[in-house]
Amino acid sequence: MTASSITPVTLLTGFLGSGKTTLLNRLLKHPTMQETAVLINEFGAVSIDHLLVREASENIMVMSNGCICCSVAGDMVQALRDLYFKRANNEIPDFKRVVIETTGLADPAPIMHTLIEMPLVAARYSFSGIVTTVDAAHGEQQLDKHFESVKQAAVADRIVLTKTDTVARKNVDQLRARLLALNPGADVFEAVSGAVEPQKLFDTGLYQPTRKTPDVQNWLRAEAYRPLQLRGSFLAPPLTAPPRHDERIRSFVITLAEPVVWQALVDALEMLTSYRGDNLLRIKGIVNVAGEQLPRVVHAVQHTIYPAATLSTWPDADRNTKLVFITRDIDESFIRKTLASFVAESSMPA
Repeated sequence: MTASSITPVTLLTGFLGSGKTTLLNRLLKHPTMQETAVLINEFGAVSIDHLLVREASENIMVMSNGCICCSVAGDMVQALRDLYFKRANNEIPDFKRVVIETTGLADPAPIMHTLIEMPLVAARYSFSGIVTTVDAAHGEQQLDKHFESVKQAAVADRIVLTKTDTVARKNVDQLRARLLALNPGADVFEAVSGAVEPQKLFDTGLYQPTRKTPDVQNWLRAEAYRPLQLRGSFLAPPLTAPPRHDERIRSFVITLAEPVVWQALVDALEMLTSYRGDNLLRIKGIVNVAGEQLPRVVHAVQHTIYPAATLSTWPDADRNTKLVFITRDIDESFIRKTLASFVAESSMPA
């Protein structure tokens, strides 16, 4: 798999009223977005009429800057298929990335499943990352009351704080600290009226149109997560009842210094996704496979494991296996014991 063989797809999500439409409007006007296709729920939800120059089909519009807007119309697979074939037939301008705007109550997981599982989509597109908008004025209350907003923030690669000019600085800082505790691997940006550089939001995936080699370190960000040992008692304290919504989320990284038997790791991940997939929000990692010179990357979302890819080079010198877990309501000892029971003894730290 190479960067040029796939088109990266980024999900733009966020709770109701968190500023997705404002952000998307600003992004569509940015000159670096001209090679981007944007899938939205419906054209009427975004004020883009003044930028349209022609209609490519019933649900695809080409904008004055060359950006392509496509109405999902309830079928994302069909929309992605139409975009691919119209690009191949030169009916629309070339595009090198796709942005999908979700509804405010959307769970990002089903869209990620589609990008992973549907052969027609997976052969041409790759899930790149998630950008989540959080309302600085109401974000704290939404995190307390609505688990959807917690999940959107927990799995994000980038978080955009909106409306920061309408609240006190101390409240913005408090919300930022809470989001970073919830998702330490995410960069948090502030956007007034949707102003933020697209490159900061979209260059998050393993494969990017502007890079010839995979950007593993930026994608994995393993150093940001709390380390979890496969042996010993390094575990977070048990959850108390009733917990705050984001206290149900735990994120950590497991590092293995010795090469891993690939099938043993696959068996362990399949066990985890089979039994606790609903609560495994995301798994991603780089693996030093026993008997192989080059690393593999793994990515899983709930019950679905993304097909592993072998990289052309190591991104760092230590060549350790690093597995990042983002979970909900899972005792970390379950993950620790499952991995330890499958992974070869030589792969576990003493």
